[in-house]
Amino acid sequence: MSRLAPSSRVTRGADFSIGIAAARFNEALVDGLIDRVVAALRAAGVKENAIAIVRVPGSHEVPWAAQALAAGGDHDCVIGLGVLIAGDTNHHEMVGESVSHALQRVALDTRVPAINGVIVANTLAQARARCTGRIHRGAEFAAAALEMAALRRKFSR
Repeated sequence: MSRLAPSSRVTRGADFSIGIAAARFNEALVDGLIDRVVAALRAAGVKENAIAIVRVPGSHEVPWAAQALAAGGDHDCVIGLGVLIAGDTNHHEMVGESVSHALQRVALDTRVPAINGVIVANTLAQARARCTGRIHRGAEFAAAALEMAALRRKFSR
């Protein structure tokens, strides 16, 4: 992911409902993402009761929960959150790719935008920087969700 994220085109989220499917694996880091996503959504006017958070064991389970949130028909957009950190094998890459494809499938099958907020990092330091440090990926995921929620509404008319 580039450090040159686009600026948000939507600043008012008062009319939107957002579903969040978040992994418990690497919980402290995912909690940091959740905090930043929710803070950005709330700053944009999304009401507290219009943000639904579902926790699942790991990143691989995130797409299923995202699909359940999207299929319920209550949310304008869903966000999948998780953190995958490299170990001795390339398992984190395989799971990251699988999750990415599955979240795209959720969006296409349900016609509810799905934001891929699963961080795939080579080191713990990289993950920390993106989840709780200087790189505010959570706020970027929230901005993308608001923009896509607005676009969904536009095309639903």
